[in-house]
Amino acid sequence: MKFGSALPMIAFKHPSELKDYAQALEGAGYDYTTLSGHFLSTEPSRYPERPAPLYVGPYHEPMVTFGYLAGATTRLAFMTSILILPAFPTAVIAKQAAELSILSGGRFILGVAISWNPLEYEAMGADIHTRGRRLEEQIVLLRTFWTEPFVRFEGRYHKVEDVGLNRLPPQPIPIFMGSGTDEKVLRRVAHLADGWIPNGDPAEPIARLRGYLAEEQRDATGFSFTGRLPAAGDDPAEWVAEAKRLQGLGVTHLAVGAPAGAPPAQALAKLATVRKAVGEALGV
Repeated sequence: MKFGSALPMIAFKHPSELKDYAQALEGAGYDYTTLSGHFLSTEPSRYPERPAPLYVGPYHEPMVTFGYLAGATTRLAFMTSILILPAFPTAVIAKQAAELSILSGGRFILGVAISWNPLEYEAMGADIHTRGRRLEEQIVLLRTFWTEPFVRFEGRYHKVEDVGLNRLPPQPIPIFMGSGTDEKVLRRVAHLADGWIPNGDPAEPIARLRGYLAEEQRDATGFSFTGRLPAAGDDPAEWVAEAKRLQGLGVTHLAVGAPAGAPPAQALAKLATVRKAVGEALGV
């Protein structure tokens, strides 16, 4: 099992704080860190039905941020969790992801999803109504860009004629998909993804996803499943019990969530305590 924890969603004011946080995660034994948040911010109260941090920001840009942190760490891997892939030109993400993988020595996982914010899609010149179908085609094209120096591809949303990165990543870049749990999206995950980032508890849908993987003639043992462990409370037995439950479900990547609203130093101290207690109990 791999242990991960997110960088704070709201951007740090100073680069040194960002670097210190990532280095502290690495020093505490975390295997990867994630970065969530939107690309653009919206004014407070624009979406009163949603928590303000989900749309107000300000946010770090993940590819630039991870490039900076790759040079400040040696072992820590980086995952977008998630990048709103259909809002971006596919060739741009292919280039950025490949370059990040090269510069970090393969320490990058591309986590993608479709998101919900129509204003963000509009501002980025993308059609929110086709985001699911576009994402499916994008994943196919991304893998082509990463394995062929020059590409010929024609689909519903892309036409590529004998151009490419001509600088390939050192190894395949895993693509994890974040999603809900209805049949349509889980079948998309089973068909296209290397790993799954669930919205919510994976206990019930993980069994269905394994069934869909089997229908795709894919071996679930080579597939990655993520699960969330909140670093809440002060009882290590509760953390260990939840981690063992998720491990029993087949979770391969355990995302430990910092206490909500905790300042960075306090959050890091709790994350280190959880990593030590759970790691010792699980032998990892």
